Amino acid sequence: MIFRNGRDVRRSALAALSLVLSAATALGVDASNRYRSPRNPERRVRATTELIVLHTTEAPARSSLNKLSDRGECHFCVTEDGSIYRIVDRDREAFHAGRSMWNGKEDVDKFSIGIECVGHHDKVMPLAQVRAIRALVKELQSMYRLGDHRVVCHSHVAYGAPNKWHRYKHRGRKRCGMLFAMPSVRRQLGLTTRPASDLDQRAGRLRQADPYLQKVLYGSVDTMVRAYGAPPASPAPKLTPRITPPQKKASPKPAVRAPTTPVKKTAAAPPVKKAVKKAPAPAAKKTAPKKKAR
Repeated sequence: MIFRNGRDVRRSALAALSLVLSAATALGVDASNRYRSPRNPERRVRATTELIVLHTTEAPARSSLNKLSDRGECHFCVTEDGSIYRIVDRDREAFHAGRSMWNGKEDVDKFSIGIECVGHHDKVMPLAQVRAIRALVKELQSMYRLGDHRVVCHSHVAYGAPNKWHRYKHRGRKRCGMLFAMPSVRRQLGLTTRPASDLDQRAGRLRQADPYLQKVLYGSVDTMVRAYGAPPASPAPKLTPRITPPQKKASPKPAVRAPTTPVKKTAAAPPVKKAVKKAPAPAAKKTAPKKKAR
């Protein structure tokens, strides 16, 4: 190639660098382009990526893939056999979240990646599909440096406008992807944490219209425990012995004797003489009276 000036050289170097960077950031999992959406060229490039949103199609694979591809409604679709299909390029906007809000920011499509999973929000998914979702999610987390609490389901972000049943903006418009908030499913996906609370409800921007959904998203309801197993019991905390520095032994203090009062010696009593019994004197002999002389 003949370069006319230095500008051509710089352009060539930038092109080569972009090829290297694109190869370095290519998706590691095997994804098919069979259903790549024709809407790609008209979609804007996202300025930021803050969330990964998991959906359930609520319909079979064939019809779901056709609809998603035609409308460009997600970035990836994972079928029951574990196949992954690329729909919209991951750095472009896909129209997957609809009316949505997260931490005060509306239109979640502008800052998230949407993954559609063939299945239903309240039914068990095959392990092959769960493993494929896990591999895809982990790859995207690594690319965009997203923590586990940034992997949410559609129910986390969707909200409803005021209507005749709810006169206020409310969370609970959809239960789409609800199972991905359950601890047993998240553990299968390699996710150890989840959002602790709904910040939009706490701030008063939205109100809750589905109490059961609230218990699934942030409570203890987990209907998938039988299929995927209960989380292991947390081990008891190890108690480390408290080490105290050796203390110096205090020298024993001399015992203090209580003052004693002197005891006066009394004179010894004279010995008592034992009385000696005298033997009785012998009785005088009686003499017969002498007869008087007549």
